[in-house]
Parts: sequence; structure tokens; C-alpha cells
Amino acid sequence: MDTVSLSPELQTQLQHASALRAQGRVHDAIGAYRKVLNSEPRLPDSWYNLAWLLRKAGDPAGALGAYEEALKHGIEQPEEVFLNCGVIFAEDVGEPERAREAYKQALEINPKFIGALFNLGNVCEDLGDRQAAADAYQKILLLSPSETEPLARLAGLALPRTPQDDIIVRVEAERSRPDLSSLHRASLEFALGKLLDQVGEYDRAFEAYKTANIASGAGRRPDYPRYDRRAQDGFIGLFEQIPPAPPFVFPAAPVTPVFILGQFRSGSTLLEQILSAHSQISATGEQAILHQFATQSLLPYPDALANLTIEQATAYRNKYLEIIAQRVPDARGYITDKRPDNFYHIGLIRRIFPEAKILHTVRDARDVCLSTWFTHLDHSQMHALSLEDTGHHYLSYERLMRHWKKDPGTQILDVEYEKLVSAPETEIRRVMDFLGLPFEASTLEFYNSPNAVRTASVWQVREPLYDRSMGRWKNYQKHLGPLNQILQTRGG
Repeated sequence: MDTVSLSPELQTQLQHASALRAQGRVHDAIGAYRKVLNSEPRLPDSWYNLAWLLRKAGDPAGALGAYEEALKHGIEQPEEVFLNCGVIFAEDVGEPERAREAYKQALEINPKFIGALFNLGNVCEDLGDRQAAADAYQKILLLSPSETEPLARLAGLALPRTPQDDIIVRVEAERSRPDLSSLHRASLEFALGKLLDQVGEYDRAFEAYKTANIASGAGRRPDYPRYDRRAQDGFIGLFEQIPPAPPFVFPAAPVTPVFILGQFRSGSTLLEQILSAHSQISATGEQAILHQFATQSLLPYPDALANLTIEQATAYRNKYLEIIAQRVPDARGYITDKRPDNFYHIGLIRRIFPEAKILHTVRDARDVCLSTWFTHLDHSQMHALSLEDTGHHYLSYERLMRHWKKDPGTQILDVEYEKLVSAPETEIRRVMDFLGLPFEASTLEFYNSPNAVRTASVWQVREPLYDRSMGRWKNYQKHLGPLNQILQTRGG
């Protein structure tokens, strides 16, 4: 609590700011807190609240500055500030090493701070430091043995050799606890499925994944309704009614975006890591910028695309570039934006970045759908809870990609996962030709890159290319009848 003596007028202003924050009126609350702090800057809790609001408003640099003020003015429990700063460094500005340092600062103040330990383990995973990540999760389990998420993360780091491996036995025992929430049970079941898959226990792995998805569905947030196939078909139909992009011409941008998109688990992270090893390409990871445009201001979407003016397109283009410059200030030449479900936004991309190149990652549909179902995705991807729904979603995605490719101005290159891992140099040269860049041998040693990776493929892309994930579906063939029936209806 702020302990500085305030005048009645400032007390009223502070109460007003707090009320605006509670109501979710972010920008109004920011203005109200700034007004209070301009009059009385010695209010650490108000700086803390302002920082939280600034991050929510998409101003991570401003949030970091406000957190610094909160520390300067002696906020209680400063470890919470360092934790929040670490999250901003990791998630918003792409500085994982600074995130790691912030979490360590939090732990110097409070060595038993489980939130900081968990986030430290997470960022160490992003950086490819397996042992440091495992150490952080082990410390949590020593402090709180009943925690499930650190155990699930440890399982994700493990390399078991037999079904009797200690980590498998431990996860199997913990998943049966009667006190587990649905989502905690789901995490352990997903972890168990992965472990059993690694040791070749495919039938048991399939059952674990089935249980995991049922538990995940039971714990879904109420604002995420179940996947509706008819609604999805109708949504795709809206895009098909949008005319081709108008021929807008813009001044040259400081960087050229390369959008890597497709289905989840189709090789997009691998492709971005390969490209990031090129001297003229900067990786930005999964950016939510286009998704935010589509869901917050370009409404109703996608209908609003049909009437987008060049003035509006210019504003969106400039905003996108501004955000990228803030998050990746040293970006050079080409930047990659690797968000798989940007396949919904190719029409938007064409309107604001007609010069952009699109790399469309494709992979055997059975491997994609199975791998999606095997992954504990955010509940915004509700189709992933059912193999059959995943198959339907895959068909709708293929339908939309066929629509986008009808626009002759769209620069799309299909990059096949199977070719990328079986003949990497040939495929990488083909990608570089498409981008208009020279081939560099460093792209073949992408696994040595220090870049942080914040996807489910974090460990796969830190190894040299391998083909053991090709045809993975064959290990589960006897379970895939319903999925195969759906995929057999694919259009051409």
C-alpha cells in the first residue's frame, strides 16, 4: 500500500484511477494514474499499477520504466516487480537473457519464490539450457512436492530409455491423485503420453493423450466454446467472399516481412530457426500483431478487409513496423513472423505488405493432426481436443489456402517438412531463391543458434535435422480410422 500522505483531492483521483483499472478501462486508467503521479511521484504501488496497465496497452518499454520507478520508491515485495519485468523481457521484447537475470534478482530477494523459479525454468528452456531448467523445476518440487506443472516440465526435459524409467513411474503415480484439477491432470497426461511415445509404448501413449485431451476439455475456460464444424465452415466462407487485394503502393519499409504460416506442428519453428542463421534475416518468433488487428479494430473481420482504404492500410502497416522495431530494434533486411494461424490473415497481409513473402509450411496431414492432438495447446485452439475435429480444421485450412493462392499477386512458397529434413540444402536453397537471398552454409547449422525458442518444438530445433518424425502416424495407425475417414474427403 502507498503510505505517502495524500491530500483529499489526490485521494479522490487515486480512487478514480483504481476504479478505472478495475473496470478494464485501460487507457483511461493510464491517464488517471499519470495525473496522480505527476502530482505525487512517491507512490510505488501506483507506479506498479501503471506498469501493469502499460504492458496491457502494448507499451512494454513504458511498463519497464514504471516498474523501475516502483523499485526506486521502495515498493514492498520487490521480487514481484522483477518477476513482471522478466516476463516482459521474455515475452514482449525478445530479451531472454535479461529475463533470466530479472528472475535471478527476484530469487536473490526471495529464494522460495515459486513463480520466479518456474519462469526461470521456462526461459532456460527457451534458451536451450536443459540442465538449468531442470534445476529450477527440481527446486520447486523440493519446496512444494505436490506441484504438478514443474513435474510435467521435468518430464518434457527427460530422455527415458525404458517404460520402467523413474520419471515415467513418477508421472504415472502423480496423475492418479484425486485432488488434481482437470488442467493439472491434463498436463501430467500429456507429459506421460510423450514419455511413453519416446520408449515405443504407442498404445499406452495414445490412451494417455486421449485422457489428456478429455481433461483439458473439461478444464476449458467458459469463453472458449467447443469447436463447431459448421461455424468453422461458415467462417472460411466469409474469406472466400473477399475480393483480391487492391494494388496499394507504399514507401519502402526498413525491413521486409517474411510470414511463416500453416498448421501448428508443420515445421514452422524449424524453418524459422534455419532462416534465423542467415546474416540478412532476423527472427521475431510468433507475433500476435495481425491477430490483434483482426480481433480488436478490423471489425467485423474479415468483412472489413473488402473496404480497407489505403489510408487505413498505411496506418496498420506503420503500426506493425513500429511494434516490430520496438521488439527487435536491431532487425536487419528481412524479418520473420512465425505465427502458424496467420493463414487466416493472408488477405490482410496482401493489403498492408504487398511486398511480403509468405512461406507456407506443409507436412503429411496425418502427422500434423496427430502431433496437434498430442500437444497441450491453448484453449483458443479448441479443435485440438479431438482428432476428428483436428482433421476437420485441417480441411478448412486447406480450403482457405486454395482460396488465397487464386490471387496472382500473393507470393506464397510451399515448404514441405519432409523435403526440408531429407534434403535440407536443396530445400533451403529453394527458399533462399524465393526470398532473393544468397544461400549461406550457416543455415545448415541452425541448431547452434543462440536464439530463444518459445514453442512446443523448443528441443527438436536444437538438434541437427533428423527424419524420425516423418511418418510418425504409422505408430498409431490402428487408432486413426475416424481421422483417416475425414482426411479422405479432402478437396484438390
